[in-house]
Amino acid sequence: MALKALLGLSQAQLETWAKDQGLPPFRGRQLHDWLYAKGARHWHDITVLPAALRQQEPLPLGRSNELERHLAQDGTLKLLLATDDGLSLETVGIPTRDRLTVCVSSQVGCPMACRFCATGKEGLQRSLEPHEIVDQVLTVREVMQRRPSHVVFMGMGEPLLNSDHVLTAIDCLSRDLGMAMRQITVSTVGVPNTLPRLAELALERLGRAQFTLAVSLHAPDQALREELIPTARAYPYEQLLEDCRHYVAISGRRVSFEYILLGNLNDSPRQAQALAEQVRGFQSHVNLIPYNPIAEEEFQRPEPARVDAFAAALKQRGVAVSVRASRGLDQNAACGQLRRQRKGGR
Repeated sequence: MALKALLGLSQAQLETWAKDQGLPPFRGRQLHDWLYAKGARHWHDITVLPAALRQQEPLPLGRSNELERHLAQDGTLKLLLATDDGLSLETVGIPTRDRLTVCVSSQVGCPMACRFCATGKEGLQRSLEPHEIVDQVLTVREVMQRRPSHVVFMGMGEPLLNSDHVLTAIDCLSRDLGMAMRQITVSTVGVPNTLPRLAELALERLGRAQFTLAVSLHAPDQALREELIPTARAYPYEQLLEDCRHYVAISGRRVSFEYILLGNLNDSPRQAQALAEQVRGFQSHVNLIPYNPIAEEEFQRPEPARVDAFAAALKQRGVAVSVRASRGLDQNAACGQLRRQRKGGR
């Protein structure tokens, strides 16, 4: 397959590319430094290259163009980025005092059609290339002028429908940007026959599977899960959990479970007890996510007391639990709200 961009290539690969262009290998090392450390966007930015080379562009670097930015009151930044083929994607920078998390997209749109998620309302356009994923992290770093510490594949798209490119991007983030792989999380709503294979591919491609896998359950039983996630009809609850066990056995890493709390629908203590029974036996963690409203659905955000009661019911049954704070709500940058919407229209 033809090379589409230089971003995403390792130093050794860039040295090889330079030699293929008739350039000395050290030009590849210079390119690596300017791509990853300096965040170059265009050939003419790379001032160490000869002027004659900078006047041409043998291959795109792989950087996106910013279309819009939205800064929430809590400091969360949402960026709308343009792809080379005229599409767009959203990525989010979530700062705290001690960390900067980048929520990256793995696809333009999403085919999973989860009812509580804005991204799924527009369907799938295509999967993203590795350089388009890595670029999101570089762009957030550039705009926020701060080094990202964590990356979560929780933006637009289903990562396990693009696992090859996702793993390539993880390798690049770890190897070339120096990010700790344990600070990278891949979130999936569940795709049949992909979880054990993901662990095998990670060991084969990366030598280890140290990133965190987060599996979105969002219901304590199959019937309600199908109501919320139409694609769950093809993936029985017990089979999903069995695949999670296989993933743990192959990778040696625990699985985290995500659960969106929908007011008076899946947030009762009784349902917390049922969820605890489902995840029993895993050395796992449940991350509770109070619903972030979207225009097309009438789901309700749960009352804080119900969130606390649900979390308490899990803890009483020995399940490690946390509640995710909603960030960027006033700019539709919170979990489940990404949809590539521009000011004044799409």
